[in-house]
Amino acid sequence: MDGKRRVSVDGEEFEVSMGKEGDYWKVEVEGKIFSIKVEGDKEGASSPRKKRGARKTKRSGVVSSSIPGKVISISVVKEDLVSEGDVIMILEAMKMQNEIQAPISGKISELNCGPGDSIEANSPLLVIEPPSDE
Repeated sequence: MDGKRRVSVDGEEFEVSMGKEGDYWKVEVEGKIFSIKVEGDKEGASSPRKKRGARKTKRSGVVSSSIPGKVISISVVKEDLVSEGDVIMILEAMKMQNEIQAPISGKISELNCGPGDSIEANSPLLVIEPPSDE
């Protein structure tokens, strides 16, 4: 693992170690190692402080979770407009609540889950349709 970071989840701070291995990130939290794949991000998130420039490539607007969990809350409804990076829902997996951010800007075209739903790994939770002028 090549980097240590401090993260806050529901006001509780954790020190995590993380490193990129192929298409996956290995994240260690309190001695447990998780393998995470970031969908639609061809570059990965190798530098969280890296400033993002404009990108010409189209990215997927399908939002899914790589691990099973439970939907805690959803802050959008169908037809809502969202911007890339907006927190759109909170999932609980392995006793940790995770903020799920919009991978692209656009309009919510499908909403396939609701608060309290148990979700399977890799199932589509919602779909964001990019603006037609992109």
